[in-house]
Amino acid sequence: MNFIAVSMGRQCNFCHVRKGNDWVWESDDKEEKQTARAMMKMVLSINKDNFRGNIQVSCYTCHRGRNQPNSIPAFPLPTPPPRPQPAASPATGQPSPTPTPPPPTADQILAKYTDAIGGQAAIDKMKTRVMKGTYAGFNGTELVFEASLTAPDKFYISVTTPQGTSERGFDGKVAWEKNSRGVNELTNPVLDQMKSMFLSFSNIKLKEEFPRLRLGGRDKIGDRNVVIVSGTTADNHRARLFFDAETGLLLRRIGYTETMIGVIPEQIDFEDYRDVDGVKLPFTVKISSVEPGLVSTRKYSEIKMNAPVDDSKFKMPAAPAKATP
Repeated sequence: MNFIAVSMGRQCNFCHVRKGNDWVWESDDKEEKQTARAMMKMVLSINKDNFRGNIQVSCYTCHRGRNQPNSIPAFPLPTPPPRPQPAASPATGQPSPTPTPPPPTADQILAKYTDAIGGQAAIDKMKTRVMKGTYAGFNGTELVFEASLTAPDKFYISVTTPQGTSERGFDGKVAWEKNSRGVNELTNPVLDQMKSMFLSFSNIKLKEEFPRLRLGGRDKIGDRNVVIVSGTTADNHRARLFFDAETGLLLRRIGYTETMIGVIPEQIDFEDYRDVDGVKLPFTVKISSVEPGLVSTRKYSEIKMNAPVDDSKFKMPAAPAKATP
């Protein structure tokens, strides 16, 4: 639903009915909701009939953040840049082709990244990580944040808010959340989003995370030239990884979740790399998603490697006992 809202440049109340403080999700009173259903059927039909069911067309393809698709080109039209001319040969005065060096392979890019963050031996020494800092959402308010990670797949996260502490954890099998409303088990897609950030070697041991890799071209992030590697996990989750062409460090990761109405992206930016016991880690992490206005930033003030971590904190807490009348 958030993907549809972003694609249309609208909010939930455009299609859904609200009575008082409550949403009446099942209500079909609004014509816009019926139109949305028809549009979803059209998108499904286009992809099925023209792209073998692969998600090539979505709401965003036509709407681009507008209620009405723009079917007429806007003026002035963009002017393509002139093609670069090869330098003239001193001997003949004629342009001579400049040999283009072969691009690095995906394996070479990942090997450079491993070396850039400290090398495989230093990475293999990582057993636990404790991180403290602040978390800020779209409104900019900074909250106290802490995360504990134990290799290979356990993590615990807490954020202290004015309403109390919100906790999330994963013991390798069960993911959970505890806040003022109680204790709940978490499943996908929330669990996958958490794993992309908080598995001990997520964004570090990339060849293990993405057994299928291929070169994805070049681009720029700010003033930095980047090389792109496209990866696919064993369970067919796709991502694009953007590496600084000079330093080899990972600057950005964009993950893609396929749904029946479109491919939903989530972008993670990594900044302010610092050395922590021989391994370079980002001390600023920014996450952008399709949820309206959701851009969150984690800034770590302290990261400790191989600090003691109590294994019990990863376990799902018992639900609080209900008070007897």
